[in-house]
Amino acid sequence: MEENERVNTQKDGRPDLKSWLVLLMLAVTWGSSYILIARGLDAFSAEHVAALRVTLSGMFFLPIAGASFNSLTKENLKYVLVVSFVGSGIPAFLFAFAQTQISSSLTGVLSSLTPLCTLLLGILFFRVEKSWVKYLGVALGLIGAVMLILLGKKAGLNGSVGYALLVVLATLGYGISTNTIKAHLYDMNPLHLAGMSFLILGGIGFVFLLFTNFISVMQEVPGAWAGLGYVGLLAFFGTVIGSIFYFQLVQRTSALFASTVSYLTPIVAIFWGFLDGEIISWVHFAGMTLILSGIYLTRK
Repeated sequence: MEENERVNTQKDGRPDLKSWLVLLMLAVTWGSSYILIARGLDAFSAEHVAALRVTLSGMFFLPIAGASFNSLTKENLKYVLVVSFVGSGIPAFLFAFAQTQISSSLTGVLSSLTPLCTLLLGILFFRVEKSWVKYLGVALGLIGAVMLILLGKKAGLNGSVGYALLVVLATLGYGISTNTIKAHLYDMNPLHLAGMSFLILGGIGFVFLLFTNFISVMQEVPGAWAGLGYVGLLAFFGTVIGSIFYFQLVQRTSALFASTVSYLTPIVAIFWGFLDGEIISWVHFAGMTLILSGIYLTRK
């Protein structure tokens, strides 16, 4: 009975109460990630934060390593690698480098482009239904993102616009990953999928850290242990718990519904940014309004 219910949910893609609750928890979890990245950057470099994030995430998944690797087959290996590197590993570095020059609140708002990138990639490569309303939604979202980037100084963008574009590139990675899960990994256990993704990345991240000055930073930089704690919270909640929730949501509903967590994520990110004393201006809200309006149109 339980299995039948799961299959039906996958077929019609309509979210039930549990799906909405998971969506809300995911929004709070991911919306808080950007301020944790900012706190980690107080003590570490961007590459340290990203490598630590994936390494610690992989460590958290060690208890289910056996079950995760058993779920790996010759057929799904290439798709798991796409989800692992394109949907998790590369974005972890892109977000960390971006936040060396832009605020956590601006990062959170720009990350709301994820559902638009998911739809655009779905139309181009995954045979998602086309319509002029959806194209209009994508255009509105892109206008909102361009406005945020061009008026960057009013929205906490202190460096090159290239740093803001790193966030946009990360959302493209999320879009590829989301469509890959829905098209090819919809029947894989979400816990095992997340486990496989970060066990692979965790090993690479650990080796990477060994070839950096991470140990000396821990010994010499004030606040390094506090920074490690922030990155640990980021890894456990923002990456491990968040990924499990997200993979489950994609499987239970649809790629587009799951990616609409970006409706709520920027609101949470702006809230944390405000509490942290970041610049919050009309540019944030104007850009967010355009992006979220675009997301709304794409779901029509």
